[in-house]
Amino acid sequence: MPDLYDPINRLARGLNAAFFRRIEVTGQEHIPEDGGGIVVSWHPNGLIDPGLIFSYLPRRVVFGARHGLFNWPGLGWVLKAVGTVPIHRAIDRSRASPEERAASNRSSLDTLAQAVSGGGFACLFPEGDSHDAPHLLELKTGAARFYYRARQLQTRGEPPPVIIPVGLHYDAKQKYRSNALVRFHAPLALPADLDITPPHDEDIEVSRERCRRLTQLIEAALIDVVHVTESWQVHHLMHRGSKLLRAERSRRAGAELPAPDMLERQVGFSRIWAGYRARVEREPEGMQALMQRLGEYDADLVALGIDDNDLDRSPAYARAWRIGLLLSQMVAVFFFLPALLVFGGLINIGPFAVVRLATIVAAKKHKDVATIKVLLGALVYPSAWLVAAYLAARTSELVHATYPIVPATPILAGLTVAALGIFGGMAYLRALRLVRSTLRAVRVRLTRVRRKVALARLRVERDELADALQGLEEGIDLPGSVRADGSVIASETVPPGGRA
Repeated sequence: MPDLYDPINRLARGLNAAFFRRIEVTGQEHIPEDGGGIVVSWHPNGLIDPGLIFSYLPRRVVFGARHGLFNWPGLGWVLKAVGTVPIHRAIDRSRASPEERAASNRSSLDTLAQAVSGGGFACLFPEGDSHDAPHLLELKTGAARFYYRARQLQTRGEPPPVIIPVGLHYDAKQKYRSNALVRFHAPLALPADLDITPPHDEDIEVSRERCRRLTQLIEAALIDVVHVTESWQVHHLMHRGSKLLRAERSRRAGAELPAPDMLERQVGFSRIWAGYRARVEREPEGMQALMQRLGEYDADLVALGIDDNDLDRSPAYARAWRIGLLLSQMVAVFFFLPALLVFGGLINIGPFAVVRLATIVAAKKHKDVATIKVLLGALVYPSAWLVAAYLAARTSELVHATYPIVPATPILAGLTVAALGIFGGMAYLRALRLVRSTLRAVRVRLTRVRRKVALARLRVERDELADALQGLEEGIDLPGSVRADGSVIASETVPPGGRA
């Protein structure tokens, strides 16, 4: 098979760019230019997770994937084309003997380990499966065993492979045109008793204990970079606290901040979460009371349909001149570009319905939705555009045959309709976003006019909550730092796992 790594890599980037509105990538400087390494990450979003790492890791990378994925039409061919190694999990080979499962597992790990020992990179998801939990599943020891196997296969004198933790973050992982953050962190710093190349004839119990300890180290690092929480409710309230604190800090500084990017949101979240974790065990009642107040504040904002910044001023979209500008854009889209919208809607409504139905029927969990949307959408949308283009070309020929005075332009007709399908769909989505933004802006203005007492009470509550949340930060070494305008910036810190 020819080397298709680079073309498939570009295709993966294109599919990611089509699905996500914005993908932020940080920490690529932590990936060494030479030598082997292992990338480890949690696994919250199906095939999207390896797709993002594959697209943005600045080194060629080999993946291990459960062997059942190789049976998917099309996907199996792509996995083989980029050198993915099939992993036979015990659960997938329940009928095989323990010896057969162990042998096939060793063979898979050896194939991956040879790539790393030769100076390449491999990516593993130590949880072993994708999931929808806000925390890690129990980590398997395969990544640790793989690491030591790679060291055993290395040429003497070569530097050992590095272990790079990756944080994958999504603001709405199953939604089209949402945002994602891929954050490569600094390599793990191993203690001396783990930073060794074990002998081939090492006692099996000694080997198991070392792999268990390295797995614990990897788990601690992933907990740190992912900011895991025990429940989605706690996760949501940590984000609310971060947004609240940012809004109040900027108000006190007299600054007007733009919407935060994904990196700033994650750094703000990690600061609140670190402060909360540091105090929850020794101040359980105080933290429970704080979380209850934060939950009530969040419920009030949701009931009013507003956000933290809306307590101080109307949102940018709600200012009169901006509403006029948005309305003029809507008029331009709906009245001056009707063909674009009509054709965009007609051509894309079928693929949209197919993808939507497929996610309802086939997606058992949220973590499967984005995978289905990307893979199926990459097939049905271009197919619909090609079918529409073909029908337009045939129609042009039929019209010419019936009315010879009309010139036959099948190629031009096909290209025009295909373009209407592509750009019309984009215009349709843009129009819908404009409508939603304008309606929200008008709603916020009406809320501010009608509910001044409630908003004044919430401003006082936000001020008091901000003081309480800032108190969580006192005396703790927190990730990132706070600017004078109230925004936060990222900086590397050493996690519990001992990352350098």
